[in-house]
Amino acid sequence: MKAVTADKLCKSYGNLRAVESVSFEAQPGELFGIIGADGAGKTTLFRLLVTLLVPTSGTALVDGYDIVKQIDQIRKRIGYMPGRFSLYQDLTVEENLQIFATVFGTTVKENYYLVKDIYQHLEPFKKRPAGKLSGGMKQKLALCCALIHKPTVLFLDEPTTGVDPVSRREFWEMLKRLKNQGISILVSTPYMDEAGLCDRIAFMQNGCLLKIDTPSSIIRGFTKPLWAVRGDRMSQLLSDLRKIPGIKTCFAFGDTHHVTVDKSVLSENEMIAALVSQGHSGVKVAAIEAGIEDCFMDISNR
Repeated sequence: MKAVTADKLCKSYGNLRAVESVSFEAQPGELFGIIGADGAGKTTLFRLLVTLLVPTSGTALVDGYDIVKQIDQIRKRIGYMPGRFSLYQDLTVEENLQIFATVFGTTVKENYYLVKDIYQHLEPFKKRPAGKLSGGMKQKLALCCALIHKPTVLFLDEPTTGVDPVSRREFWEMLKRLKNQGISILVSTPYMDEAGLCDRIAFMQNGCLLKIDTPSSIIRGFTKPLWAVRGDRMSQLLSDLRKIPGIKTCFAFGDTHHVTVDKSVLSENEMIAALVSQGHSGVKVAAIEAGIEDCFMDISNR
């Protein structure tokens, strides 16, 4: 039995298709990532799968149960961590955890082993109101509350947005340990560097899933020549690069611009000469291997 099976799942608001004909399967014990920018439809998809929204059309099963016909069974078996912190801000850390355990008919003691590694970070602050925690600590508490009833499938909607890099790294280490305990995890994120930490990923844009595969397979599928270009005037450089014949795509990536090229039309020296003739200086070009973000931009552009 699959952890999640979606078949042509759609959600419309008038003429707006927030989720459009989404089909995929997530395997038991898999860490499955939904990768996409803000507005791609990730949150709407998760709300459909956790039974907070009713689909316009299509079907989906979570842990073998239908998201429309068997809502109660699904809600007993899943954990859900929404993108916005939604716990009781005036209650303490331990009070929030106790409430969530009670709602699901269990106790903190019974399932403490599931959250022990995470809760140890919160232990010194257990008497502090949840609203007074740092961003990283809030995420840890929300994850504890989503796990305390021992779910079989865990849904995490952009769990590390707005969290510092150290807390982000710690959070993903926690997810790996949870996966090793047999919990199926679906996580959405706009961060491409987190995509490589998933077993499989699905690129999402404008409500549609563009490609589903392992991160390594997606990277291997990128076969175009890719160059990293930098110069003294990066903003103008981006604009001028896009005007040079032979350059197929050009996107800003941190302190460089990544360009794909048609080598039958344009050589490295010819590109540098074209840029110098337009007044650019300090131009440097290096051939590079594609990353997940390059693959996403390439697939999206297609």
